[in-house]
Amino acid sequence: MGSVSGGVRYGLLNEVLTRDGYLLGRSVLNMSAGVIQIGGFALGGALVTVLSARGTLLLAVGLYLLAAVVARCGLSSRPPRGVRRASVARTWRTNARLWSCVPRRYVYLALWVPNGLIVGVESLYVPYSPGDAGLLFAFGAVGMLVGDAVVGRFLPARWRNRSAVPLCVLLAAPYLLFAFDPGLPVALVLVTAATVGYGSGLPLQDRLMALTPDELSGQALGLHSSGMLAMQGVGAVAAGSAAELTSPAIGMVATAAASLAATLLLAPGLRAGPAAGGAADAQKEEALPTPK
Repeated sequence: MGSVSGGVRYGLLNEVLTRDGYLLGRSVLNMSAGVIQIGGFALGGALVTVLSARGTLLLAVGLYLLAAVVARCGLSSRPPRGVRRASVARTWRTNARLWSCVPRRYVYLALWVPNGLIVGVESLYVPYSPGDAGLLFAFGAVGMLVGDAVVGRFLPARWRNRSAVPLCVLLAAPYLLFAFDPGLPVALVLVTAATVGYGSGLPLQDRLMALTPDELSGQALGLHSSGMLAMQGVGAVAAGSAAELTSPAIGMVATAAASLAATLLLAPGLRAGPAAGGAADAQKEEALPTPK
């Protein structure tokens, strides 16, 4: 369901905003999520002590239902993006069409693989430091908030277009220092610096939209969301397996190294700007039949 809701949410954002405004709007959405995460970790911990874990989970269910009501009543009706009946076969054909464009394929892989492996690293916070895992997650949320704010609001466009690969490198590189078993203050600095690299998703999504026909934007973002969630699961399994064979710290380092290697392998395919990729995409689109 996460991929479906992500595709709907981001596709709606793309419809509501102009093409030039999508990156800023996505940045604001990410920053809002970051603020909620930071407050949520603190509030969740306090509620567990007051209500118990069961009571906290039941309250969370109630808040999810309230959010659904707010979304239903607060969002205006919009015409459907597609006029044909939805089907699994049509979805697969459209996904194949999206995947057929080489520049777009590199962008998808850059959105999925480095990010997913680092989520695997974060899944080891609890076994790495059971008593301080909450602080690591909270400082990670702060880093994400800073990254989205800097990339979305303050980074000039000419630098933003070139920032995806350096930010993906930043996402992984600080975790390599966990091989030296840093103390908590240093670990918090490393986690905060690394999670700034999640800002790489903004220029990559902006490039994805530049490479995608408007009529396919919703499904393109849905494919991004589903692939990202799947790769996050793969990253958690890979990191957990490495930790089982070695230790949580070595598992974090090994998974971060894999993320860094993936970024370096994808970097040559990300050097071409959207304009060059768009020309290649247009040729691909002309050669492929429209999904029915």
